[in-house]
Amino acid sequence: MTRQSIFKPLLLSAVLATSTVSLTGCGYNNLQQQDEQVTAAWSEVVNQYQRRSDLVPNLVKVVKQYADQEQEVFTQVAEARSRAGSINVTPEVLNDPQALEQYAQAQAQMGSALSRLMAVSERYPELKSDTLFRDLQAQLEGTENRIAVARNRYIQEVQGYNTTVRQFPTNITAKVFGMQTKENFSVANEAEISTAPSVDFGNEGEASAQ
Repeated sequence: MTRQSIFKPLLLSAVLATSTVSLTGCGYNNLQQQDEQVTAAWSEVVNQYQRRSDLVPNLVKVVKQYADQEQEVFTQVAEARSRAGSINVTPEVLNDPQALEQYAQAQAQMGSALSRLMAVSERYPELKSDTLFRDLQAQLEGTENRIAVARNRYIQEVQGYNTTVRQFPTNITAKVFGMQTKENFSVANEAEISTAPSVDFGNEGEASAQ
């Protein structure tokens, strides 16, 4: 084995080691980790919204048994669910402010439509007493809380990632590798979810009466 054949592997190892230290020092690994955390947080947001959407058919079905005449409300819920489901929610949405805003608005409309659907129960005491309805009501309340938690986590992850992308010296690394800031929910959205939503469809009145 010649001296040159021995030297080449050693030189390659030294270059790789230097490159690894350089990337670590310039924040590349941190950027990659934060990017993955943002993607994971976004997936959880989508999962919880889908969980809520999956509750809708059963909710509508049980309400119709007692309030079939509330067709306008059922139509509004169906349209809102269809609109929310028609939006592509791949990770690429995070780099498209218009798409993210459309998604947020569609989910807000879905929430409003569900609130109107659940408010119908106030006019139908028999519906409020239905065991299945009460179970679905509890599931919806839990899901709304999970949505709030997931969205807050996503907001925090994006804020952390964007800070790293903008600050020196990691901003140089981000620019070299084409890593840009990500879209976040708007200020209005953040204010809306600063606390977990209260999904109370008449239980307080019952509690006070007991």
